[in-house]
Amino acid sequence: MTATPLKLRDKAYDSFTERLLARDILPGQFVSQRELVEITNMPLGAIRELIPRLEAEGLITTVPQRGMQIAHVDLNLVRNAYQFRLFLESQATALFAVERSDEAVAALRRSHEEIIARAEAGEKETLIADAEATDRVLHETIIDHLDNDIISKAFRVNWIKIKLIRRSETRLYAELVAPVFRDHMAVIEAIERKDPVAASQAMAAHIAMSRARAVDMG
Repeated sequence: MTATPLKLRDKAYDSFTERLLARDILPGQFVSQRELVEITNMPLGAIRELIPRLEAEGLITTVPQRGMQIAHVDLNLVRNAYQFRLFLESQATALFAVERSDEAVAALRRSHEEIIARAEAGEKETLIADAEATDRVLHETIIDHLDNDIISKAFRVNWIKIKLIRRSETRLYAELVAPVFRDHMAVIEAIERKDPVAASQAMAAHIAMSRARAVDMG
């Protein structure tokens, strides 16, 4: 009897995050439950079930006498989101370097070399979308290798916050694709050597550069 409400709540969550990343809902915006019904095209009951999850994940905050506010993109969010990335991904990368499969690393290398070649050739039409998808595959491959559902879920919530920051400040512009992906290649090369220290350091350097862009452009 509980399967249907849970399914609707999950659909409401997916719809909310899609609308958020599409900027149909803006960081800092105040919204009501009725407005969320209209935005997500989900029933009121599903929205009411969804709200505690969004509050727990820090995607909305209930402000007394004003309603629900979408998470702000500010220096505090940048600091917290990137610090979480650093702690989580540097260790996950070290473990992945030791335990990874040759096939997984080869696939990551191929996809990154393709994106770099397209960027250097001056392609722009679909480059950004493909680069962002490839970027996500790299990080999720490393995180999901841990086979830890708690960590994977926490990473994905933080990924939404990072995407909000990128949408507001540091979206992966065409001229950034090649240098960002060369950062990735340093990570991949260390993983290929099965060098956990170098892989962790390369990932930490990559995250630090991403954070610096967010702060500089904020």
